[in-house]
Amino acid sequence: MKQRRLIAAGAMFAAGAMALTACSSDSDSGSDGGSADSNASITLYSTKPENPLIPGNTNEVGGGNILDAVFRGLVDYDPDTAAPEMSMAESIESSDNKTWDVKLKADQTFQDGTPVDADSFINAWNWTAYGPNAALNNYFFASFDGYEAMNPADPDEDGPKKAPTPKVKELSGLKKVSDTEFTVKLASAQSFFPTMVGYTAFYPLPQAFFDDPEAYGKKPIANGPFQVTAGDGDSGFTLTAWSGYKGEDKPKIKEAIYKTYTSDSAGYSDVLAGNLDFMNQVPAAALVDNQYQTDRPDHFVNKAVGVIQTATLPQYSKNFKDDPNVGKALSLAIDRDTITKSVFNGGRTPATGWVSPIVDGYKAGACGEFCTYDPAKAKEYLAKSNFKGPFSFSYNSDGQGNKEAAEAICNSIKNALDVECNAKSYVDFATLRADVNASKMDNMFRSGWQMDYPHIQNFLEPLYATGAGSNDGHWSNKNFDALIKKANAAEGEESYADYQAAEALLSEDMAVIPLWYQAQQSVWSERLGNVKVTPKSTLDLTSVTATS
Repeated sequence: MKQRRLIAAGAMFAAGAMALTACSSDSDSGSDGGSADSNASITLYSTKPENPLIPGNTNEVGGGNILDAVFRGLVDYDPDTAAPEMSMAESIESSDNKTWDVKLKADQTFQDGTPVDADSFINAWNWTAYGPNAALNNYFFASFDGYEAMNPADPDEDGPKKAPTPKVKELSGLKKVSDTEFTVKLASAQSFFPTMVGYTAFYPLPQAFFDDPEAYGKKPIANGPFQVTAGDGDSGFTLTAWSGYKGEDKPKIKEAIYKTYTSDSAGYSDVLAGNLDFMNQVPAAALVDNQYQTDRPDHFVNKAVGVIQTATLPQYSKNFKDDPNVGKALSLAIDRDTITKSVFNGGRTPATGWVSPIVDGYKAGACGEFCTYDPAKAKEYLAKSNFKGPFSFSYNSDGQGNKEAAEAICNSIKNALDVECNAKSYVDFATLRADVNASKMDNMFRSGWQMDYPHIQNFLEPLYATGAGSNDGHWSNKNFDALIKKANAAEGEESYADYQAAEALLSEDMAVIPLWYQAQQSVWSERLGNVKVTPKSTLDLTSVTATS
């Protein structure tokens, strides 16, 4: 990514990666030719958010999709290319990639009329970065000056202890210049900073959040094209187009209603019955013989997206701690080729590493021999391991294809290693994530990553750096951390070699097992037109049209 004034260019998709077919409408009318109605409402498949709708504490898709529709950050991402574009920011400039000057567009407001100004960004970022708030997106501020003072380490001299209370509550690297300008000083150079700050963790917050965080999390007051007008996580949320939005990406519909499902088959049945307008990923059963294309002719898409699925082995568990042999054995025992063909009808591509093929810097084969199915070698590594099973694989049953995939993974492990392996179901994603975030897992569990922003760093540092917010398995490697820091400071292709070297270190321990890269198979009703599935795997709500 070559640095530019105003904003870094952003990684584009790797040419030719996972080329797949797509069918969608690109007109301003409904798919079947009806007139688009700006007062139309549409319904979308959703899962229950893990937490209240607070940007700094949301790092999963159930809540993230809602927040991305109702908020706008300094930059937003093009729905076709994912390239970053100015949103709340007028400019983001730096001469050294370490100190950044941010100028905001004037007269931007939240949905309660209060200003989107420098304080709304600074206060929001300080809240997320303040250790005692225990925000899930806290780690995204680890590169900022003053982060360590706000997140003092647990001394851990006589076992785990509570970290001391920070003496400061504000990042020293954030300085207000005026109501429409502030500066950010980083501890080390970071060339992709302008790309990163469109992510959920960097959204601004109005004073209403600080006045009553609990009430705010139920019905956030945001600054984007939609506003939350009704609903909850159990049933879903109603988003209504906000008439005060000044951005160019104004909605062409009145409402987007996210309906919470605990079963993907129930959601798909609703699509076929005309009771649901959009389903982001069809169930595994609908992939067989491309049944979804027969069910919804001219109303589907099959598109490569920035998503990877993995299996995590918790390194805090005595079963896996300091034992790379068990992860290598399990990875060698998973027949990715057969599973992606039999469960997903070729709609997934076996992973050979931890970075999605659609971002620049991707290098095939980072996993080495360990992502190739080899039962004989798998047994050799299991014989050398301390833990030899039985194994289980935890998954959330509300996710499309998760049940079938989990069962296929365990069957493959059983057949290759002659050990017991059982698929363990959680009722929904929020329930699984609660145990994951509480470090309660003692065996394999389903994990995955939908890119936050289009950069190779996003598939590595937030997931595997020591103490990173989404490092669910608590893996740690000082050499990995050092390579990431070095790569972050470089620009464009100069950084790729170090990112790739860091990725290669993941194969030494196999604490996280790559499974497959994801293409997305979405379907929608006849009512929808101009359907765009973004590289982040979401429906672009500001482009879609609908008939009455």
